[in-house]
Amino acid sequence: MENLEQKVKEALEYIRPSLQNDGGDIEFVRLEGNKVYVKLKGACAGCMMAQMTLKNGVERMLKYNVDENLEVENLPF
Repeated sequence: MENLEQKVKEALEYIRPSLQNDGGDIEFVRLEGNKVYVKLKGACAGCMMAQMTLKNGVERMLKYNVDENLEVENLPF
């Protein structure tokens, strides 16, 4: 059975193309408990909609596909 971190990384790889199509990207940084720390890059890093993308897009997808208790936090740099 895969561990939680591996499942999170695989899920992020699945959604990366959508962000890349808009000129952005996402990088997995670490998993601490139920918090997934990521870095938004490119156009996503400075986008006013970044928080909505994280919560309504990335976090919702991770909760649905990996674990309902996960939270996503963006590290600014």
